[in-house]
Amino acid sequence: MMSRLRLLPSLLGAQAARLLATPRVQVSSCRRRSSEPPAASPGSRGGGVSSYMEEMYFAWLEDPQSVHKSWDSFFRRASEEASPGPTQSSSPSVVPESRALGSGRTKTSKLVEDHLAVQSLIRAYQIRGHHVAQLDPLGILDADLDSFVPSDLITTIDKLAFYDLRESDLDKEFQLPTTTFIGGSESTLSLREIIRRLESTYCQHVGLEFMFINDAEQCQWIRQKFETPGVMRFSSEEKRTLLARLVRSMRFEDFLARKWSSEKRFGLEGCEVMIPALKTIIDKSSEMGIENVILGMPHRGRLNVLANVIRKDLEQIFCQFDPKLEAADEGSGDVKYHLGMYHERINRVTNRNIALSLVANPSHLEAVDPVVQGKTKAEQFYRGDAQGRKVMSILVHGDAAFAGQGVVYETFHLSDLPSYTTNGTVHVVVNNQIGFTTDPRMARSSPYPTDVARVVNAPIFHVNADDPEAVIYVCSVAAEWRNTFNKDVVVDLVCYRRRGHNEMDEPMFTQPLMYKQIHRQVPVLKKYADKLIAEGTVTLQEFEEEIAKYDRICEEAYGRSKDKKILHIKHWLDSPWPGFFNVDGEPKSMTCPATGVPEDVLTHIGGVASSVPLEDFTIHTGLSRILRGRADMTRKRTADWALAEYMAFGSLLKEGIHVRLSGQDVERGTFSHRHHVLHDQEVDRRTCVPMNHLWPDQAPYTVCNSSLSEYGVLGFELGYAMASPNALVLWEAQFGDFHNTAQCIIDQFVSTGQAKWVRHNGIVLLLPHGMEGMGPEHSSARPERFLQMSNDDSDAYPVFSKDFEVSQLYDCNWIVANCSTPASYFHVLRRQILLPFRKPLIIFTPKSLLRHPDAKSSFDQMVSGTSFQRVIPEDGAAARAPGQVRRLIFCTGKVYYDLVKERSGRGLEEQVAITRLEQISPFPFDLIKQEAERNTRTWATTTTSAPAS
Repeated sequence: MMSRLRLLPSLLGAQAARLLATPRVQVSSCRRRSSEPPAASPGSRGGGVSSYMEEMYFAWLEDPQSVHKSWDSFFRRASEEASPGPTQSSSPSVVPESRALGSGRTKTSKLVEDHLAVQSLIRAYQIRGHHVAQLDPLGILDADLDSFVPSDLITTIDKLAFYDLRESDLDKEFQLPTTTFIGGSESTLSLREIIRRLESTYCQHVGLEFMFINDAEQCQWIRQKFETPGVMRFSSEEKRTLLARLVRSMRFEDFLARKWSSEKRFGLEGCEVMIPALKTIIDKSSEMGIENVILGMPHRGRLNVLANVIRKDLEQIFCQFDPKLEAADEGSGDVKYHLGMYHERINRVTNRNIALSLVANPSHLEAVDPVVQGKTKAEQFYRGDAQGRKVMSILVHGDAAFAGQGVVYETFHLSDLPSYTTNGTVHVVVNNQIGFTTDPRMARSSPYPTDVARVVNAPIFHVNADDPEAVIYVCSVAAEWRNTFNKDVVVDLVCYRRRGHNEMDEPMFTQPLMYKQIHRQVPVLKKYADKLIAEGTVTLQEFEEEIAKYDRICEEAYGRSKDKKILHIKHWLDSPWPGFFNVDGEPKSMTCPATGVPEDVLTHIGGVASSVPLEDFTIHTGLSRILRGRADMTRKRTADWALAEYMAFGSLLKEGIHVRLSGQDVERGTFSHRHHVLHDQEVDRRTCVPMNHLWPDQAPYTVCNSSLSEYGVLGFELGYAMASPNALVLWEAQFGDFHNTAQCIIDQFVSTGQAKWVRHNGIVLLLPHGMEGMGPEHSSARPERFLQMSNDDSDAYPVFSKDFEVSQLYDCNWIVANCSTPASYFHVLRRQILLPFRKPLIIFTPKSLLRHPDAKSSFDQMVSGTSFQRVIPEDGAAARAPGQVRRLIFCTGKVYYDLVKERSGRGLEEQVAITRLEQISPFPFDLIKQEAERNTRTWATTTTSAPAS
């Protein structure tokens, strides 16, 4: 026993230190190789390693079965080789360890260090092999923008010295660690074979970034998927399917190029493999139970995706190129490469039903990302799919936009938040290695365009897009990852753009060398077809017949497209609402019922809003005072702003309408007025949402504090509201002026969505507005911007009809309101759901009115038979004696209370009438006309609660 113990110092060599100490350095090291710290030298020591190996060694000495079989084998072999021979002395060495290591290492020491070196080598390939992978189809650029080769990868024989290994060690057998699967069924391999297999896995047409993931199980899963020998083998049938999909992808682009050579279409040439890639993700996901896939993408390749993934009728795509086509629907429409589509079909691979939705997107490349996530979350919610087993999202990105657009980062940071997670998204980056005319070296500071995904521990699979089989395998693994771990994953298709930014653009102006190579580049379809023909999987005749077959399909569809004279934009709707409109897509009526509710409903909601539904739940003493105040108001049949909101939400929940309120700090409310989530003061993280305790069979209420994001979160909620008309979805800005960081969503989706895409949306924006002593940055919600973007025609005086109020709402692009009473707020929220159509609603909400003693409404203004008043006329002394009125003031919002106070101070109650505009847009021409006629002897003044009010 003692002789064995004396062997231990020589077992604890430098390689042991590097094995267990280096990973911590490597995992947290900076990605840019130019700034990487040098790896541990062969002579470095590691005390922690000694302790670990001592534990293993002593445990093995006590009981060889108590350690893993690899340690048992290792120590058994080391002991056998280190046993002293007949001429050797068995007495322990008294040479200091450092000297022994330097001059007289035993065979055991060499064996141990060599094994540890091999483990370090394997880990180096797993961490940094992607840096030398052959990813660029053009062979020009390094995908990570750096040609430096990591010193710990064995790219030349002399680099073996980094691990204290020699060329003579190449044919020695080494025990493989449990953190690799390169051996398959073999537990040992020669060093030469180990290096070959590592290079085959990590340094060919696939580059893997995953070792930064914190979860060991997930890392092992990825290793097994890619390291196991023979995993990337395909059957003849799979290869033929891949070839057929490539034919359709490429011939579709060729057909468009032949027929409309001078049209912009943002074709997919150079990355035609994206079509079979997306279809593989969908196939694999369908196999794993997914029934609904929601896609978002920029314009490049969109027509091809519509044709060959969503399976939009080709003639409907081709007729979009006809300049004489007239739009049958109201609105401007949009260019063909921005349009979306919804389609249900049978997945031919799995023979299962699948619904596919491609969400319409403007030219703002990544703006659709949070919209897709919100729609996905809503679809999961309505299906009860809390784990994302039935509904998932796929996002397609361009390399420059993925790295450059901040909304990508905002969207990633929603991915694991409880009320926003979609349980994993597959991201596909079409890495053209150029952004319009900008070189990648000028477009990003990170090595890869995909590095943003590392912040959420999403694995990143880089793949050479000219290797279709590698692409398909990677996409299959990506889909399996998402549906196994419910986490995001990125597939980086390193490709090229055969033409300019669009088909009319000349790329040789700015990238001459790249495009000289592209012009010489053999198309991927020809490369793959030649490969399959050479190996006998298909014949040349079969390949040509497949091409002729699809060309014939395109020609026949082109012929049918000439018969189409009218464009129906609604045929491109990405979020249909079955049963909500009639068959023509029109509202079933043009009336809106009264928005009041029975008093007993108001009283019941007031009672719940002023109580704590859970037993043994300790609330804050300050909150107890607020709840007592609500109970007192309920007894007195009045409601302040917060209670009126509670009653609007609660009454809709009773009617089966799901309500979702999202934004920064909305659970409590920026101004500490809402308190929809109660927190137990004694038990950490114990909360209560009284709104979900109103009735046994009510609809669910979701209130959720968002991340500190406006662009991403508003886009998310807009997407959520797209999924169903039977939900009230609200986004509240912390302060009204903060909406300007979400201006892209407001401009491109909210205000223009119906005009461009015939897409109704009932999202509500709550924007706190008014000068309340907090300075210019927290004052104005910029009402002038929303009014400027309204489609009200101020130069056209309308003709009034019986249904003028509802017709005016139907014709507008959005509704802008600035309520002055809690009752108005209550009614306008309920009207949003009771209308027979959906329009975005912009409400400028108050701050000081939340606690203003006069800003309360009686239940009489909210009970059955009452409705939203677009205009609230004067109801005081001036109304009782209209003949005495000398001035009529029109105002909106909280300025009304300032005017009333000033009027009272001057004793002008009978001479000045004040009329409030609760709805500013569409402008209530009919009611303003009535007021003007009622006060014919006055002259009017109009004022609003602008920032200075």
